[in-house]
Amino acid sequence: MSEGVVVAGASMAGLRAAEQLRAAGWAGPITLVGDEPHMPYNRPPLSKEVLAGKAPFESLTFRPRASVADVQWRLGTRVVAADLDRRVVELDDGETLSYGGLVVATGMRPRRLRCPGPLTGRHTVRTLADARGLREALARPGARVVVIGAGFIGCEVAATAVKLGAVDVTVVDPLPLPMVGPLGELLGTALLKRHRQHGIRFALGAGVSGFEGEDRVTGVALSDGTVLAADVVVESVGSLANVEWLDGNGLDLTDGVLTDEHLRVGGRPDVVAVGDVARFPNARYDGVPRRVEHWSIPTDTAKHAARVLAAHLDGARADLPPFAPLPTFWSDQHDFRLQSFGAPALGRQDVRVLDGAPDGDVLVGYHTDGRLIGVVALGGPAAAAAAARYRAELLKQPALTA
Repeated sequence: MSEGVVVAGASMAGLRAAEQLRAAGWAGPITLVGDEPHMPYNRPPLSKEVLAGKAPFESLTFRPRASVADVQWRLGTRVVAADLDRRVVELDDGETLSYGGLVVATGMRPRRLRCPGPLTGRHTVRTLADARGLREALARPGARVVVIGAGFIGCEVAATAVKLGAVDVTVVDPLPLPMVGPLGELLGTALLKRHRQHGIRFALGAGVSGFEGEDRVTGVALSDGTVLAADVVVESVGSLANVEWLDGNGLDLTDGVLTDEHLRVGGRPDVVAVGDVARFPNARYDGVPRRVEHWSIPTDTAKHAARVLAAHLDGARADLPPFAPLPTFWSDQHDFRLQSFGAPALGRQDVRVLDGAPDGDVLVGYHTDGRLIGVVALGGPAAAAAAARYRAELLKQPALTA
């Protein structure tokens, strides 16, 4: 039997990789290394239920399957370097771990704005510690909140801040509509209207030039000369892949870790990548390698990569078709939900209303060359259920690339 497996990253993707290695028949040692002191936990509620005080932090922890009871956990420890030729990784305490198989699951970290001004009062939402700090700040009566970034996290945080009683919530984004990148103009316009109806203001088409204040932020200066008063600032301006520890191994790390169609890294059969750090070609669409930061991806990538890696470690062939997941996400904001299946961002040039109307419950289809490749519902439970009915249709469609 080969040496053990090291899983670099102990969040959801790392946990699922360990569980799927066991499910694939790998019985050897597994070590999970993660920089947070916590066991793996569910991140999406951080910007919603947890921030609103509706769910305790403790409720987020995943319950590992019995099959990984023998896994060694190295929490509060970071992987800082790797030598893939020698098959060793180095930890931040100087220890090195050798491996027979390596799973790259180090995920993402929030991107921060590089603007002049104080740091105190500026928050991100990625970890438990982030959510705790932001919740304390939003609990102050009459908080004036500026959210930078009108993507999923930014809009969720803005909606939660209103529910918590913030007197003034403004969302800033250089783009003309919220979430226009992944969803397009039709739903972007509908979302803008709904958020405004709940009292949220928007400063669109403007960037941030700096932060005002002495010891802490008191205002956000925009590129158009506007200054927004702020007690709390939330930066939701994208993510950066945690890949620096893989430098020096000849890998493509330009946006996450580039993999092949079986999630193998750099042509190596003993290294796979899982979760949102993996940039993989999806045979269901055009085969262009992309990272996907959706909740379904850690489990989907872990299942495929674990079977590939376990087969290699056991000296067998995996004989799997190219990886072709159906991305899935949802986002709860105010009293409505966005529910998506497929890849709407790839079909923004051909968007059609399949059911309903943008002012109410609406189901929107995204197409490429006349082929439906994604659906998004906006509204209540009935709209989400309508989108779910299209999931089977999307799964039945043949992959576009072999």
